[in-house]
Amino acid sequence: MKSIQLNIQDALYFAEKQYEANGAAAVEAITKLDKGTGAGADFIGWVNLPNEIDATLINKINATAERLREACDYVVCIGIGGSYLGAKAVITALSDSFADYYAPAPKSPKVLYAGQNIGEEYLGELQKLLEGKKFGIIVISKSGTTTEPAIAFRILKDMLEKQAGKDAAKDLIVAITDEKKGALRTMANEEGYETYVIPDNVGGRFSVLTPVGLLPIAVAGHDIAKLVAGAVEMAKATAHPGPDNIAEVYARMRNALYESGKKIELLVNYNPKLHYFAEWWKQLYGESEGKENKGIFPAAVDNTTDLHSMGQWIQEGERTIFETVISVNKPAISVRVPENAANLDGINYLAGKNVDEVNKMAELGTKIAHVEGGVPNMRIELEKLDEFVLGGLIYFFEKACGISGYILGVNPFNQPGVEAYKKNMFALLNKPGYEAESAAIQAKLK
Repeated sequence: MKSIQLNIQDALYFAEKQYEANGAAAVEAITKLDKGTGAGADFIGWVNLPNEIDATLINKINATAERLREACDYVVCIGIGGSYLGAKAVITALSDSFADYYAPAPKSPKVLYAGQNIGEEYLGELQKLLEGKKFGIIVISKSGTTTEPAIAFRILKDMLEKQAGKDAAKDLIVAITDEKKGALRTMANEEGYETYVIPDNVGGRFSVLTPVGLLPIAVAGHDIAKLVAGAVEMAKATAHPGPDNIAEVYARMRNALYESGKKIELLVNYNPKLHYFAEWWKQLYGESEGKENKGIFPAAVDNTTDLHSMGQWIQEGERTIFETVISVNKPAISVRVPENAANLDGINYLAGKNVDEVNKMAELGTKIAHVEGGVPNMRIELEKLDEFVLGGLIYFFEKACGISGYILGVNPFNQPGVEAYKKNMFALLNKPGYEAESAAIQAKLK
């Protein structure tokens, strides 16, 4: 896929033997994904998903989005983890950086988020914003009982019904949930909400190319057909093993670096629009690979901003890190540095240059310094930020994640460790059915 390029030369030097050694494991991993013979095979529906999204589904999602766009000034996307991060990543990357500071325009609602935390002040301030406003809700949950989104939905559903009336409210709520079972499915059927299905064979962190991500992205006014087309193109480009399969190359290189002692991967961007893309990436890799006391720790920095905070540690801290840099070739806007006669700030040598030219030299200079300082660098080059490129980037990281997890020797499609905190929280809150756990945990706290 020409609009996305990967360069590993500044990483290969650090772990070339390990990279060569894991080639067979990478081929085996791709075969497992293709044939569904690996661990967690019940959750690899995302592999062929882009090719299964037809015009009928795209048109239906766009029609629902248009209905919400016409009726609402704000649409609240309720979900946690993969149920909101993918949508927010794409919407933020494609939106005006200062969109939140403009008032909603007709047929152009603001997409807000709830259910991704248990912040009382956050929910209270969201209620204050929505008071007296025209708003709708997209609620995303397979079960309908996940604590964070369940709390947010109960509160905002109650508020919407009081403001708009119960009959009107049901047309302003869309549920994305299990096809047949679960509390949210039952409620949606009883209340008459429009619904979309979360496929059983697609886990939350791989769900951005399902209605989970596509509906909020469409509500925000972006072209989901182009997003899917980019994913289709990347799926073709990464279908078979070989040196041109950039998902395979990335998965092999990061595992080779891990085997050589590099335990932390920093996803680095030089475009602030990609901040939430890194948040989505962190969940994708952290939840997929952090198992059995194994796994690269995924972290992220926004440069050049974080060069003034984390730069010292990256340059001279413990040599257990490597960087994957996402670089965007063509900004959508051109801004030049003006000449100034007094030149008190001393930057007339930059006069006439585009700001992005300065940014690119900061990126290059940083790479040279970090590589010379013992930090391997991979570089992902994007032609530009648009729906097609982002769709390809999403699929690239998903495919590489599946390959990488299998090379590592874990099941990349489960998340057993996530349940530990939930059991303790339910016990502490005396949830029905957790009486024994409640007694046990109270005894620990005495």
